[in-house]
Formats: sequence, C-alpha cells, structure tokens
Amino acid sequence: MQPRSVCHLPSRSRVHKCNLPIFPPSLFYNAKVKTWDTIIIGGGIIGLSLALALRKRGATVLVVERGEPGREASHAAGGMLVDCSLETPAALQPLAIASARMYPEFAQELQFESGMHVDLRDHGTIVFPPPEHVYERPGFTLSSLLPFPLAELEPALAEPKRPAFLLKERSVDPRALSTAAWKTAKRRGVDFSSGDEVTAVTLSEGRAAGVKTTKTTFHAAKIVNCAGAWSGQIAPHAFPTRPVKGQMLCLLMPSHTLLKHVVRSPEAYLIPRSDGRLLVGASVEEAGFDKRTDLATIQRLHRAALDLVPELRNGKILENWAGLRPGTPDALPILGPTATPGYYVATGHFRDGILLAPLTAELMAAVIEGRTPDHDLSSFSPERFH
Repeated sequence: MQPRSVCHLPSRSRVHKCNLPIFPPSLFYNAKVKTWDTIIIGGGIIGLSLALALRKRGATVLVVERGEPGREASHAAGGMLVDCSLETPAALQPLAIASARMYPEFAQELQFESGMHVDLRDHGTIVFPPPEHVYERPGFTLSSLLPFPLAELEPALAEPKRPAFLLKERSVDPRALSTAAWKTAKRRGVDFSSGDEVTAVTLSEGRAAGVKTTKTTFHAAKIVNCAGAWSGQIAPHAFPTRPVKGQMLCLLMPSHTLLKHVVRSPEAYLIPRSDGRLLVGASVEEAGFDKRTDLATIQRLHRAALDLVPELRNGKILENWAGLRPGTPDALPILGPTATPGYYVATGHFRDGILLAPLTAELMAAVIEGRTPDHDLSSFSPERFH
C-alpha cells in the first residue's frame, strides 16, 4: 500500500490528478511595481512643503527620509522669519520677502488640516546691530527706530548702550510646524518611507527613473533632492552642500510674558514661545557632521542671554542641541532642474529653510510641472557650480 501523501507522476497512458495548489500565471508575470509621479528625497520642512504643493495639484508623491520626517535641521532651527537681515545675500532678498508674506496663510492651512498650533507670532523683533551695520542695509533706517523707549517695549531687557531697531518680523515654532506639515501630508495621501537612506538616483536611458536606498528601490519619473546637508552624497550629482553646525539651548522663562519680542544682537538671539519657553542661539561652526553640543558654547550662549535679560537667572535650562544647516559655497540655495532630465534639487537653504519653505514649494512645483515660476531662479541654478 502506498502512503496517501505520495502524488503519482503522469505517464503516457494515464493522467493522474495531483492536489497541489495552482497559482495564476499573472502572479509571476504580470505583477505591477508601484510608481509615483514624484519622489522627494528628504522629509524636512522643504521636502514636506513641496510634497504638499505637488499633492494639492493632484500628483502622487513619495517622501523618502533617512531618519524621521522633520527631525534634522528643521527640528533644530530657531524659527525666526527674517526677511531683512545683515546675513541675507542680496540675491536672496526678494525670495525672503515674498516667502515671509506667505506665512500667515501657510501656517493657518497647516493648523487647520493638522489640528496643531504652530505658534506663529507677530510681535516683531528688536535688533541691536553692530555699529558699522546700522545704516548699511535696507530695513535699518531711521523709520525703524523704536517707537517707544525700550523699557516700555520690553521692561525685562537690560538697558543697552547702543542703538536698537524694531522690525516687523514673525517667528514660528519649527518643530510644531514640521509636525503639522507631516500630519497634513499624510492626511492628503502623501506616502512616506522613513529610516531609509537614499544612496543614488536611478536612471533609465539617461533620465531619472527612481531612487535606490539602503533597503530597496522606488520608481518615479521625477525626483527632487531635498536632503539638506546630505544632498551632495547622492549619486549621480555631487552638489556642493556641506553641514554647518549650530548649537542652541532652550530656557523656561520665569514668566510666560517675560519677553514678548524676538531679540537679536551680535552675541545671541532670543526667541520667546507662547508656552513660556525661550530659545537662545546660535553658533555657526564648520564641524562636519558632528552634532554633539559643546559645554563652553552652551555656557557662552547662556551668559549672552543673561546679559540681555538679567531676570533669566531665575529661569531653568530645559535642553540644548545642535543641528546641521545645509550650506553652499556662495551662501545661496540650489533650486531647479539638474543636467539629468527628470531630476531636480531644492537644497542649501542654510539658515533660511523655515522662512523659505512656502515659497520654495510653490516655485519648485512650477518648475517640476513645466510652468514658469514667479521668481527668476537663474541665480540659484545647480548648473552655476559647473
């Protein structure tokens, strides 16, 4: 007697049935690989904002992030929306002004869709510029002088022995903003792959066809590199971005109303939050990809804060951190198409990533869709480095 589990093989004279499962041929030969219209490399505020802009226009979007969305430079930023600064290059000034004007609507949209408060504040900024810069740049004019004595505007500030100006600037909480953008993107149907580092843009017949990661490959006809300080590490183009380290600390003010305005001085800047936190920043260091904080730097920033607001001695240090801003050789962002068809880049925003996010999203969405952007991007072309 033969065991029941044995299945006879067919012979020429007889056909024996075998009770093995039969799989449809389509399972092996017609399986479809999922594709997207656009893949965005990098889930910081630039990449998230662009994903929202493209999704609003009906595109399918995948964001591939090496860590967690919004947890690199965006997480470490101060959130000053500075549209007129001594450090802002002249070529960038029109974009800074235009993007700052977009912020109330941008923040309101994210708050409404995500249900999160992003703490957009518009109390203005008190600036103590170096004497040599007082009349050097737009914005620092006699019309910008304080409308009231400093003691009336900010009683907690130490009496300065230098000119002060009041600028109409806003600030926002970058951590809340990034989280709100991420939640809104997910709500709108943007796909994410987190903890997945992109190593190369894949090509097909000389065009962008997708991305290769440390885990897998993804496919799309259009790729946008928004990887910040890591942008230059992704083949086939080595963009000249570099990490510029910035250290900051966060204090809990003795009172939520101790400081109302953002304060900027050559020694430090102070950014109050509505919940009573106060950010103090920030260093500018060429330290590679080192994100460690340095005790001496943190102590220097703390002393600068106490010199500006003596009552902060009664405050509490909550945390300190370091972030890596994406710098470029000429201090301008890199925006536009690359020499590879279908491959675009939006990176190198240095200290202005939070400020420029809403405008960068609109401009790059236009470029990707083949429309003429509202601003001339020739000064920011990636081809300028060749």
